Order: sequence, then C-alpha cells, then structure tokens
Amino acid sequence: MSRDKNDRFKFAALQSKPGIELQKKLNLDPDDIKSFILIDGRKFYRKTTAALKVGWHLGFPYNVFYPMILIPPFIRNITYNVIAKYRYKWFGKKDACRIPTAEEQAKFLQ
Repeated sequence: MSRDKNDRFKFAALQSKPGIELQKKLNLDPDDIKSFILIDGRKFYRKTTAALKVGWHLGFPYNVFYPMILIPPFIRNITYNVIAKYRYKWFGKKDACRIPTAEEQAKFLQ
C-alpha cells in the first residue's frame, strides 16, 4: 500500500464480502484463499503473474523483475509456493496486524 504512490490499486481480503463477490463474478472459487490475485478489469492474474504485474506498475526497483514474466508460470510459481510455505519461518510473523491509517482505509473495497 505504501509503495502505491499513484493510487492505482484497491485492496480486499479474499475472505471479505467484496473479495468473495469479485471472485464469484470472475468464476473463481472463493474457498481457494491460498493465492494472491490481481484483478484488472475483467482479467485476473494469480501468484507470480499478479506479483510481477503489480511490481511493473509500482516502478523501480520492483519493475526490474518484470522480465521474469517470460518464464512459464508453472515454473515461476514453484518459487512462489516455496516462499509462501516458508515465509513465516524465514521472515517472521507478527502477533498483530498493523492498523491502517484513514488514508490507507480508503484503498480498501467496502
């Protein structure tokens, strides 16, 4: 959120009412919450494709990884799945979520 200087992105938890509605609209399984999803109009992207597209729009230094889009997703997503599986072990886990500011709350779909 803090890196989205151009306010391009809106956010919703996959389990939230707006998240579930969007998933149903796109014929996605709302019970499958193991992934990161980027919705762009009527298109959606998951896992590394979503992350690379977000990075592209965030600009430098995140966009330097965008050429990895040329690697087939089934290969890229192996790395994604490993990081997802071990992220708390490698990066730690916080006891509580950060409370968004009023400005950040405006970025969440209601």
